[in-house]
Amino acid sequence: MERSFAEDVKQLGYGAGQVLRGEGILAITKALLQSGVSYVGGYPGAPVSHLLDVMADANAPLLEPMGIYFEMSGSEAAAAALLGASINYPMRGAATWKSVVGTNVASDALSHVASAGVLGGALVVIGEDYGEGASILQERTHSAALKSSIPLLDPRNSLQAFARFVEEGFGLSEACNEPVFFSIRIRACHMRGTLVCKDNVRPRIGMRSPLAAPSFSLERINLPPFTYAMEAQKFEHRLPAARRYIREHGLNEHHRGEEEHLGVVMQGGLWNTTVRGLHLLGLADVYGKTPVPLLVLNALHPLVPEELVGFMRGKRLLLVVEEGMPNYIERELKALAHEEKLDVEIHGKDLLSPHGEYVPHLVTGGLRRFVGLAGLRCQAGEAIEERYRALVDHREKVGAVLTRPVAKRPPSFCTGCPERPVFSAMKILRSKEPGVGDTHVAADIGCHTFSTQAPFNVGNSVLGYGMGLASSSAVAPMFGKRVISVMGDGGFWHNGLTNGVANAMYNKQDSVLVILDNFYTSATGQHPNPSTGTNARREPVAMTIPDALRGLGVRWIRTVNPYRIADFIGTLREALTTPTRGLKVIIAKGECMLERQRRERPRLRARAAAGARVVQPRFGVDPDVCTGDHSCMRLNGCPSLTLRENPDPLKDDPIAHVDDTCVGCGVCGEVAHAAVLCPSFYEVRTITNPGRWQRLLGRVRASVIRRLAAAT
Repeated sequence: MERSFAEDVKQLGYGAGQVLRGEGILAITKALLQSGVSYVGGYPGAPVSHLLDVMADANAPLLEPMGIYFEMSGSEAAAAALLGASINYPMRGAATWKSVVGTNVASDALSHVASAGVLGGALVVIGEDYGEGASILQERTHSAALKSSIPLLDPRNSLQAFARFVEEGFGLSEACNEPVFFSIRIRACHMRGTLVCKDNVRPRIGMRSPLAAPSFSLERINLPPFTYAMEAQKFEHRLPAARRYIREHGLNEHHRGEEEHLGVVMQGGLWNTTVRGLHLLGLADVYGKTPVPLLVLNALHPLVPEELVGFMRGKRLLLVVEEGMPNYIERELKALAHEEKLDVEIHGKDLLSPHGEYVPHLVTGGLRRFVGLAGLRCQAGEAIEERYRALVDHREKVGAVLTRPVAKRPPSFCTGCPERPVFSAMKILRSKEPGVGDTHVAADIGCHTFSTQAPFNVGNSVLGYGMGLASSSAVAPMFGKRVISVMGDGGFWHNGLTNGVANAMYNKQDSVLVILDNFYTSATGQHPNPSTGTNARREPVAMTIPDALRGLGVRWIRTVNPYRIADFIGTLREALTTPTRGLKVIIAKGECMLERQRRERPRLRARAAAGARVVQPRFGVDPDVCTGDHSCMRLNGCPSLTLRENPDPLKDDPIAHVDDTCVGCGVCGEVAHAAVLCPSFYEVRTITNPGRWQRLLGRVRASVIRRLAAAT
């Protein structure tokens, strides 16, 4: 079943002294309410979707009674623009999205908010989707913070620290009149722990205590000559104010140790990993107490020179544990050491890694190399080496066992996904009619990006969310035939309508756009969008993709059931060959199967438990007919399609088999029919609680089948 956030919502109402138990992102959500926030918005995406999910479920029982405005924004740019409310009015607001792509989308609004400055605290909760569990470009938020002079918090990982730094983030924002980034990593979002709660704070300005009058200040409008004064404000007043707040409130932590000739400077978010590495080497206890001096930078921007110089003074060796490139902290430390003429040797990327997520084994190896250079009074180098060898010796044994590379498991569509048959159809058309179907395909971001993987290998480029059509603009006139662009309904409403369709119509582009409308923004976790028919507050919305297309002047529009592969192939062929010029749009409309099954399975179980008749379709493969060609898999790739040993002793090839995860979508049979493959697929209907007639019919059929089998 779909995950319920009922318990999470209940915990958001906890008062002082009560203990919240949950994930890191839940602690951040609770801290927003404890900080007197007036409005919250954002665009869903890993790893911060949970924040918006919980807020959506809490809207009616908690947020509305407190007077807090909540919205699931149309894009990250819309979420960032929400912060404009804090430019003129002293109210606290928060926005959230997935970095780095989300920050790129939001950058225009962010730059304007950062330039004008804010009166009320403005916090941006950034989900850092970086490293081994990431699904996007490998970049960090640090560069965006530097570009726009936005303070950046990266607190060490505990629920109590998260709650503290949300509150400190609002305080920092109001002290320096700038929005503040609150960065949280993938694992930190989902780590579990406890938080001792405070009472929620009703906002001073909210829906139940509205503003009395509008506020206007020409100096806050981003136009010359005021923009020049705004820039001066940043560097003469706002950033110095931020440094004062960071220092006076002790946002960065200095842990002193007996090994005063060396030290480690780290991002706050890497505290747990670094201390764990020291513990594994015998240089820290389980609580993090260590003889190695540590400077934990919970505030990465702006850095406070006095703190850094004070930590470096008197040290001979320093290690900087900083994730991602460029290595801003390491460079800043080296520049400060040079200016202050400090005799300290600074290491960082040279002992760790210039790229990639700083996972425990990488950090532990870097720490071992660092202490080997530094020399320790508290422990012999041989003991550290012995501990390290005990940690890594197993790798050679594993390497000896794994004589061949582990088979790759590329991501794929869910069983029964309505997007799978679309790409099966494209592949069939390409193979059967290469003069028509063999063309450039511009892919997009979403579940449908899996089309670029086996067995489809459809999609030549991925340029950004909703940017599939725009990315084909320069290819289409150069290709000699029409090209195809793919876009999901989430991407369409996010960016594709304006930067894709409007751009194509404006520039008279003659190409084909396939929109996969599954009613949700599925790649982020089945979040609502205008195609859903309701918003996150469960209010009805009357917006449709065909109406939006017609509003932009698109005339060639076809809506197709994607499970009818032959129909889709015919429509795609027509779009690619019709003499009609201009943009041609095919809407493949079918509900996300994952969301549908979450709704249907409990309903069917309840009906069956109540004794009602339940009929469910299932598909299978006749082992006597299957030839072992496996074209069905090469054109379909459904997870329910697998292999089974051939029962015929005269045949060597394994046969296709449909396992129990089949949801009865029928795509396997449709693919076989459209591609003119073997007729080995069959459909059956399983009946729970059959009536007398169904039982009698079943017995008759079984008897006939037994007689026919005996006759052969």
